[in-house]
This record gives sequence, structure tokens and C-alpha cells, in this order.
Amino acid sequence: MTVWDHARLPVSRLKLDVNGLQRGDYSDKYFENVVHVLEGAAAAGYRFEGQSPRLRPDESAGLPVGDIEVEAQIFTRRSPFALVGGVDVALAMLRVAGGANLEAEAVEDGSRVRYEGDTENVQPVMKIRGRYRDFALLETPILGVLTRITRMATNSLLALQAAAGKGLLFFPARFDVPDVQPADGYAYWLAVQSYNHESGTRLAPLVSTDAQARWWDGRGSGTVPHALIACFLADTAEAMRAFALYSPVDILRVALLDFENDAVGAALATLAVYWPRYLDAKRAGDVEGQMRWRLFGVRLDTSSNMRDVSLGDGDAGGVTPALVLTVRAAIDRAWEQWDIPDGWLSEARDYCRQIKIVVSGGFHAGKIALFEREGVPSDLYGVGSTLLRNAEDVGTDFTMDVVRVKVHDQWVDMAKKGRKPNDNPELKPVRLSDLPL
Repeated sequence: MTVWDHARLPVSRLKLDVNGLQRGDYSDKYFENVVHVLEGAAAAGYRFEGQSPRLRPDESAGLPVGDIEVEAQIFTRRSPFALVGGVDVALAMLRVAGGANLEAEAVEDGSRVRYEGDTENVQPVMKIRGRYRDFALLETPILGVLTRITRMATNSLLALQAAAGKGLLFFPARFDVPDVQPADGYAYWLAVQSYNHESGTRLAPLVSTDAQARWWDGRGSGTVPHALIACFLADTAEAMRAFALYSPVDILRVALLDFENDAVGAALATLAVYWPRYLDAKRAGDVEGQMRWRLFGVRLDTSSNMRDVSLGDGDAGGVTPALVLTVRAAIDRAWEQWDIPDGWLSEARDYCRQIKIVVSGGFHAGKIALFEREGVPSDLYGVGSTLLRNAEDVGTDFTMDVVRVKVHDQWVDMAKKGRKPNDNPELKPVRLSDLPL
């Protein structure tokens, strides 16, 4: 359930390994040990015989520990905030692999929680109440899915905020195992929805695989890789000509410019192929032909250890502000070298000026913010592996703490030192049996 549509992800769409979750295949072994101890204590009829530092002897004596009911809270310590995702998946795990009598409260995906450095003052994203041995095995996978999706969602939102309304191409698929693509794409979708809500924009989510769009019924999109240019013997313009001829017209034509480390040369050569054919289609009133030969954009993906030939010896390598400015200027003036029929000068000039520049390769929120501060004429940003970062400054790890236990029908605080039960006004009761299958 998200804060925008209040609709839960169907359990069937998540493709959970229910048997594996129930067996503990995805659980840290010490949780399996806990279950064995509590089940053994319950089977033996064990009653508490120790001395609790938190309870009087008359309160703790004889407590059936094997069946102890607890309240657990789940929170993250990402500062100053985190964009929460993965709640629906965590609830689905409780639904299909937890005990029948569990109670849950949860925020909605897309909520934001804050953390100011005090572990006794947190904003839980979920609370679970019930017999501990009924859900102990789910702590590891629940924390894992919340951590992964929230980290990806928050990192994506920060990149979108830095881009200030420009599109963000989501490229992390190649940097992790295929199984995580639906969750990652969903996290990015959450970030796009959150950014649109806060800014009033209407950015579309732009993912590179169909699997990344599976949870929100979308589709992947893409243009050309370096491999296509290699297949056309390093002739970028010829590769893009074939792309225009043999690709459906609704696929955007975006030329990849760095294969020969000559972005300006590749851009001008591709334009020289596309413009005459576009002009012929325009003069003939051929709408499909215009779509086929409309060069939507160019992409700069120069490696950081390479300096494009259009730049000087003092310029840095990779995709830099200087490279974008140089390519933009060259594209905007490309029409000056064309043999343009009378009356079509304005059309040629506009054809060049509306070509977008996509930048990719090592981009993250900080680098995007730098480009925006300097007014670099980039139109879209491709971001990949940096969205996976979980370093100290972007740590999004989640924790589950047992904070209360039920003693003679009364809930008693039982958090470890340094933690305590917390509330979050965004928490809402969830009837697990009502979750859509």
C-alpha cells in the first residue's frame, strides 16, 4: 500500500518462496536456534525459573516462556530521513509464513521517517505482536527487504531532487543478481512518485528492464548499447541508421557517442544521416517517417580514464561539464553545414536544438547537483551502481527489537538498554488475513 493509491501489492506478484521462508532458509541461524529453544520449552511445559531484573518474582515466576508473546518494532537509522519501501513485501511474508494470530501495524510504502541519532527516539515503520516463535524466522528476510527497497528508494529520490525535474534513467540492473530487479524497480518507482508529489512535476519512471517494472505494471525501455556500434564496425552513424530503419518508430532514437572517443564527430555524422531523411518525410507529410528519423537525443558515456578528443589537454576525463557544453554547441550549429532548401532553415535549426543530451557513467546525487549548479545543459541523467550504495553516509539498515513482552495479559517494557518502545502516528493496523493474494 502506498501513500498515493492505498493499494497493496498482491502477494502472488511478489513470487515469495513460502516454503523456504517457513523453513528458515533465508534466516540467520540464531533465529532458528531461538525457535528450537522456545519450541522445546513449550513442549516440556517449562515455566520461568530465573530472576528477572525487570520484574518482581511474583510477576515473573511460572511464566510459560515457550509461548511468550512479544511486541517487536522495526526502524531504520538513516539520517536525516528515509523514503520507506518494502512494507507490503514484509507484510506478505507475515501473511504467508507467520503465525495465524499475529497482529501488525505498519506505515505505507512511500512514507518518510526521520532519524536524529538517538536510538531511543525512532520512528518505527512496523510493529508486530504475537507469539515470538511464530515470526522469529522472518526477522532476517523482513529486515533485508525493507533495507534494500528503502535504500534504493531513498538514493533514487536524492538523485531526482538533485536533477531538479530532469528525467532519471534507472540503470542498476547489471550490477546485481536478476532476482532483485522487481524490488529495485519498485523502489525507484516509489522515488519518482514521491518526487512528483513534492514538486508538482509529472516525471515518468524510466527503467531499463521489464522485470524492474513488474510490480507497477510498467515496461522497460532503451536505445542502443556499445555492442551495436561494434557490430557495425565502429561506425556510429551507420549503426544509428540501421536502428532507425529496423526499430519500431515508438522507440526513441538516442545515439551513443563515445565509441571512438569523438562525441562531436559521432553526433555530426549521425545528424548528417538523419536530417535529410527527416526532411524528406516532412516535405511528404509522412508522419511515421518523421518519427523514424527524429533524433531524440545523444548519450555521453565517456569512461573516466578517457578524455574526449574534442577537449583540451587540461580538461578532465569522463563525462564533464566541458564535454556536455562542447557537444551541445556542436549540435546546435550542425545545420550550418547542411545544404538546406529554401524555406527550411528554421526547421533545420529547430531539429538540432531540440535534441536532448543524456549523460551517464558514475553519476550520483552529488555529481548531478554539481552539473545543475553549473548550469550544464544535460537533459537526462543515467544512474546505475551508485544507487546501490550503503556506505556510512547513506546507511539504511533496518533493525527489529523486541520492546515489550506480555506478562499475565499486561504488556511490559522489555527493550534492551539503549532502546525503548516508540510510536509513529503514521502506523496503521493491518489485518494480515485481508492482504490480497
